[in-house]
Amino acid sequence: MTMSEQHQSDHQQGAASQSAYREGAHTAINDPVLQSALGGLQQRLGPATQGLYQQLPEGQELRSLAHGLRRKAVDNLDIMLETLADRVSENGGQVHFARTDQEAVAICLEIAREHQVRSVVKGKSMVTEEIGLNQALEGAGIEVAETDLGEYIIQLAGERPTHIVAPAIHKTRQQVGALFSEKLGTPYSEDPPTLTWDARKALREKFLSADMGISGCNLACAETGHITTVSNEGNIRMATTLPRVHVAFMGMERIVANLEEQQPILRLMSMGAAAQQIGGYVSYIGGPAAADHGDGPQAFHLIVVDNGRSKILADPEFREMLCCIRCGACLNVCPVYGKIGGHAYGSAYTGPVGAVVTPLLFGINNHADLCTGETLCGACRQACPLEINLPRMLLALRGKLSAGDPEWQVEPQRKMETRLFGLWQRLNRSRRLYEGFLRVARLGQKLLPARQGMIRWLPYPFSGWSRSRDVQPLAAKTFMQRWQEREQQQGEGRR
Repeated sequence: MTMSEQHQSDHQQGAASQSAYREGAHTAINDPVLQSALGGLQQRLGPATQGLYQQLPEGQELRSLAHGLRRKAVDNLDIMLETLADRVSENGGQVHFARTDQEAVAICLEIAREHQVRSVVKGKSMVTEEIGLNQALEGAGIEVAETDLGEYIIQLAGERPTHIVAPAIHKTRQQVGALFSEKLGTPYSEDPPTLTWDARKALREKFLSADMGISGCNLACAETGHITTVSNEGNIRMATTLPRVHVAFMGMERIVANLEEQQPILRLMSMGAAAQQIGGYVSYIGGPAAADHGDGPQAFHLIVVDNGRSKILADPEFREMLCCIRCGACLNVCPVYGKIGGHAYGSAYTGPVGAVVTPLLFGINNHADLCTGETLCGACRQACPLEINLPRMLLALRGKLSAGDPEWQVEPQRKMETRLFGLWQRLNRSRRLYEGFLRVARLGQKLLPARQGMIRWLPYPFSGWSRSRDVQPLAAKTFMQRWQEREQQQGEGRR
């Protein structure tokens, strides 16, 4: 493919993504069930998380400390990962490094072939969503069952998660009851305990017969060679202990130096994710079961996934994004996510975190709609347990979309907008030109349709601005003119 063909392909993908984003947002805004669910989620978790931050015994300094610990790990990632790999090997496990999503999937499929795997039970993992693991396993004839209740529901529905922590928040109990009745053959019920029991019964059969368990990794400890999983359901432990093979997927940045540094991050992650002091189930997994242990897998594999993270690591402007622990706290306060939900983002990563990380991983032009769709209100940074500056990075992405960036292969977008701002800059540098423009604009606005003293419509290229709002007309006199007249009147009064 030539360079021009590549740019054309990127442009087409970006246009398709933008169209899907707008269509998804429009659908979500007009879905009363989703609007109620999102509103309830943000009303509960957002304020509750802030309350826990205020009650930290160590004070707000703990959040700054945790940010520093994550940044230290990211800045020393090569040493951390090498140490982790050595320790996992010492514990009897195997570590695989995958540069791309295809490599990560291929490694997992090879492990499955080696162990003659026919069925898999899988804990909730954003990295496996990112690389499309389920589809690849099913394509190879391997049955995959999600074991997190929310993930299990949307798997049966054939949908993507809409929230990092609450993937099925958009489903009502009536919808879940109908889904279980259709897919599991259970009697229809709207009773949550009954529905939970139906899911538990179906999943227990999967756990007992599965050949492989797959999990994510919230954080890995370099010093001990353990990975840590955090959840509010015990299912993930059954996925990592019952099957004879355990494969864990880990984004290469999800690591800390030791257990002491891990502890405050896990606490803050639980607060950000579900407004809890700590998750209900915290598991430390370091390898296959010892010879004298009755529980645990016979083989343990850790697949460390790059898939674009090295490029983020190499860019000082975006390296901070690798400090993110994917708790979802930013989703619980974001006004944009609170209206359009997660499906509009078209990615495993939604909300403000998705608006930054998805363009960086999968192409800034291709996902320009995400970073330009956020409000930059700053609520995400305040909610983030590590105080990651997402608004700064959203602005940086917008800057690349405006000016282009060969390093990130970004083609400038909205060239007309860029030219208009350039013209506006020149007008503001010359008082004479600025005042001349205002005189012409005051005359021109008289030709535009108005209602109750407000302009109803602006011509292209400003028509998008007035499509959903009326515009205040220019005042008859500028502030400077009024100020000069006031000073003149006061001077005459003093004489």
